[in-house]
Amino acid sequence: MGEGALRETGITGWADFCERAFADSWRPDLARYRSPYAFRGMVDAADTLATSLQRLGGPYQETERHLLRTFIRYADVEPAHRPTSEWEWMALAQHHGLPTRLLDWTFSPFVALHFCTLSPQYYDVDGVVWYVDCTQTLKHLPVRLRQELERARANVFSIEMLDRTVPTLEALDDLAAASGEPFAMFFEPPSVSARIVNQRALFSMMSHPRGRFDDWLREAHPDLGGRLIIPAGLKWELRNKLDQANI
Repeated sequence: MGEGALRETGITGWADFCERAFADSWRPDLARYRSPYAFRGMVDAADTLATSLQRLGGPYQETERHLLRTFIRYADVEPAHRPTSEWEWMALAQHHGLPTRLLDWTFSPFVALHFCTLSPQYYDVDGVVWYVDCTQTLKHLPVRLRQELERARANVFSIEMLDRTVPTLEALDDLAAASGEPFAMFFEPPSVSARIVNQRALFSMMSHPRGRFDDWLREAHPDLGGRLIIPAGLKWELRNKLDQANI
């Protein structure tokens, strides 16, 4: 179990953001600087990490599989490019705006900052960049999932790895019920568009559709991540610098 409160840091400027986003990035095993964090930028720091599925309200957990089945049935995808994996369908559905239990993240703190500063109509409220240590979340996975990552020497799942361990939503829910403890996991989507590649995208999902990533962090694992608060008064400056950096 984690100890203490979730870290929350107010950013004072561009240099401060860069310093904090790349903290703890030296990897002796790789002899390189590689941040262990996944990032998610949001325009309003008061927003939660509720998924698009949860924002539907009502008995959303009961409609999740129906929504995905309907998407698979009616999606306009050429036969040669139709996914063969339920997780690939899920990633495609998320990409096209279907409500799912997935959340979008990125390995790039600058892409996260882009989404935080993207909308001028929110320049009067503080934004936030969430960060989570992917290398540590895997320690809280059920044994079957953790062993799959260890065999691949990976920190996040690929579609192929999910297909080998929990090939369907139903299989994931069954494993979650057997484990007794909620868990969070990350997986990299297939390259269904140039945008996904350029944004260094990845998805998180909780082990149950009712689970919320921010609750999981705050209540059990606050040591795994935190929040970089982007003051409203800094958004315009940071947006200008991202534009010049071609982000």
